[in-house]
Parts: sequence; C-alpha cells; structure tokens
Amino acid sequence: MTQSTTTTLGTDMQQAARDHLWMHFSRHSVYEEGGKVPIIVRGEGHKIWDDAGREYIDGLSGLFVVQVGHGRTELAEAALKQSEKLAFFPLWSYAHPAAIELAERLAKGAPGDLNRVFFTTGGGEAVESAWKLAKQYFKMTGKPHKTKVISRAVAYHGTPHGALSITGIPGMKADFEPLVPGAHKVPNTNIYRASEDLRDDPKAFGRWAADRIAEAIEFEGPETVAAVFLEPVQNAGGCFPPPPGYFERVREICDEYDVLLVSDEVICAFGRIGSMFACTDFGYVPDIITCAKGMTSGYSPIGAMIASDRLFEPYKKGTASFLHGYTFGGHPVSSAVALANLDIFEREGLNAHVQENAPKFRKTLERLLDLPLVGDVRGEGYFYGIELVKDKTTRETFTEAESESMLRGFLSKALFDAGLYCRADDRGDPVVQLAPPLTIGQAEFDDIESRLRSVLTEAENHL
Repeated sequence: MTQSTTTTLGTDMQQAARDHLWMHFSRHSVYEEGGKVPIIVRGEGHKIWDDAGREYIDGLSGLFVVQVGHGRTELAEAALKQSEKLAFFPLWSYAHPAAIELAERLAKGAPGDLNRVFFTTGGGEAVESAWKLAKQYFKMTGKPHKTKVISRAVAYHGTPHGALSITGIPGMKADFEPLVPGAHKVPNTNIYRASEDLRDDPKAFGRWAADRIAEAIEFEGPETVAAVFLEPVQNAGGCFPPPPGYFERVREICDEYDVLLVSDEVICAFGRIGSMFACTDFGYVPDIITCAKGMTSGYSPIGAMIASDRLFEPYKKGTASFLHGYTFGGHPVSSAVALANLDIFEREGLNAHVQENAPKFRKTLERLLDLPLVGDVRGEGYFYGIELVKDKTTRETFTEAESESMLRGFLSKALFDAGLYCRADDRGDPVVQLAPPLTIGQAEFDDIESRLRSVLTEAENHL
C-alpha cells in the first residue's frame, strides 16, 4: 500500500511536519536545517514501517508500551464496540462499567491490599496523583508535616511539575525551575558504577544503597517525609535492576519511619519484567503502584494509581474527598481496550513467556560484551540497557562532547538505518536501551543482537 506524501490539505507531509508539528523531547533545529522527519505509518507484530516502506524492528515497543505487539485488530474492535455504546463519561462522582471492571481486574492482580484504583491518562499524572495522595493522607491522619519525597539520582518519573521534581535528572529540570519543593535524591542501584569495595558484592551494595534512603529520611526528619518513589528497574541511566535484598531493606525502612513506598511501574508493569506488576518479581509489597503504558499496549491512553486499603480508609468518612482528577481519567474506550489487552495476556500466557525467555534475551545480549565499546549489559525481563565505555578496563566513560558526537552524531541514525528502532540515551552515562514487544523469542533476539553488533562495531570508527 502506497503511503500518501501529502496531507489532506495538499501540503507536502515533511513540510507540514516541520511547519506545524511540535514533537516531544526533540531538537527541531535538525529539521530546520533540512533533516527529514522520520514518519512511521504502520506496525505489525514486532515490526514497524516508515513512509518510504522501510521495515524496522521495534526494539523499544514504541516507548516501553506495545507489550502485545502492533496490529492487534481485537484491540481496535474493543475500542469501536465501546465507542458505539458509550464513547465518553467522566468518573467525577459517576462511574461506567468499563472502569469498574478494569479497576477490579487491576486490584486482583496487584499484591497485598492494593485494592483502590484511581485512573489517570498517563504515567506522569499517576506519579503526580501519588504525591498528592501521600500529602493529603498524612494531613488527614494527623501528620501534616509529612510532605517531602525521596527518589533516586538520574531516575525519570514524568514531566508534570510534581513528577518532574521527583525526577532525578538535573538537565531536564533546570529550564522549568522553581519546581515543587521537598523532593530529595539518593544514590541509585547502578552497581557498574559503584565503588570498588562494593562492586563485586551485590548484596552489600544493595544494603548500602537502601541505607542511603534511611540516611536521607533521618537527615530531613522522619516527621517531614511522606513517600519514597522507586522504579523496580530504574529506566533512566540504562536499566538499573535492584541488588539482592534492596527492596526488602527499603520496605523495612519505610515501615520504621512511617513513610509510604511508591513503586513507579509506568514502564515495569504489565509483563515488562515478567509478572503483571514488577514488585511481585522482586518480592515486595508497596503502598502505591503507579502504572500506565503497557496497560493498553498503547492502543489507547490510560494510567492509574493503585493504592492500599489503608490509604483509602480516611476517605470513607464524613465529607472527605480527594479533590483531584482528570477529564479523561478512566476513559470508557481506554478502559475497554485495557480489558481486551489483559485478555490477550491471559490467553497467550505472555507473563510466563517473558519469564521463560528473559534469560535467553540476557544471554544473547551479553554476547556483545566482546566488543570494545560495550562495558555493561544489564536489566531484567524484556528491559535492557547496554552501557558504552571508552575503556573497558578502567570503565572510563565519554566526555559530554564525545557522547554527543557518538550518540546523536552517529549511533541514533545508524541504528535506525540498520533497521532497529531503539534508544541511544545519555541521561547519565551513554547507553543503548531495548524493550521489545513481549511476544518475541530467540530468533528475534538473535536478529537484534546482529544489528547491534554491526552498528557498535562501526561506532569504533566514529569516536
């Protein structure tokens, strides 16, 4: 099928994109100087196609989203069916069946007593909601000074002002300051960059990293700290998994100081690590889960904050209410699509598929460790980061200028030209990130590794 090169108004598609489309997290100078806007027009399974008909492996599931793969007509049909019945109604003091059923489904899949589901339209809104809930909960229970939050260095938690304050990437925040006060940072779990005395002892490193959270709570004053926000596997910086015992210790710390533990699973939930919720994979029960992306596999936008019964308890009495919400939170069409998406998970056994194949994915990617540029391969499930280094022996990283030249000057385009859509990222040390659809197996792992090997070998000549 030939893709039209003009818009319905008769404008060249590239020109219309340059003149009117403000893309997210994008350097538009590239296009002003004559660069071509990549236009993706179709997806099927783990493949995508651009407007010129070129085929690519979707090695990032769009943006850690398309768990069940592209082109699932039953998800489109679920959207159509719901639209014909009830296209929209808000959850502001009213309900509709799709949201009720999805809330029940999510609660059944969540650990412990996380039974209360507050819908949003995306992950950043879910994080924003969780901080607001934490503040109000402690005010309602007689601890009004517990407002601060703790998160990790380099961690990304979203772009709304509260979520951006929780985010630990200084360069993303500077232009939008002043942000919400009270967000404090602790070290992350990047054992590859740990001090030499901890590098070879993951359990000791995990204890050290967790204890930094206790130290921060003590420093700020336990009576002022409301919550700790942690991803099961930290995304920004290149997929930092938790060391053994880390979350067990964090849970102990939060209980000791009466601080809420928020598991930010916007990326990690819905099979990305294996289980429906990644906290289950790592053996801890948080007080709140934030999630989004994979809930619908991206076929319609939705997010959620899932809270424990304990946090909902104050709202059962008198005139209390959570004065917070979104017009499109729990949208009927998105809720229906999410239910159909979860049906696919169950019918095709995708969680078990990831758990069975994740070790094979790791082993395949670890073949790249024989390349001079590849310093570390890390991650869990179908979620991996490959850290690039200048010197493997000393673990020396690249300068800012070298990283800019290699990642943006060569790697991003070269990977795309090689038919692999993934992420070359420098929010921290330079990494290549992979998060393919959960449907793939060994043949696709080998294909991804082969394309990466070719590009990373050539990258040596562009340092």
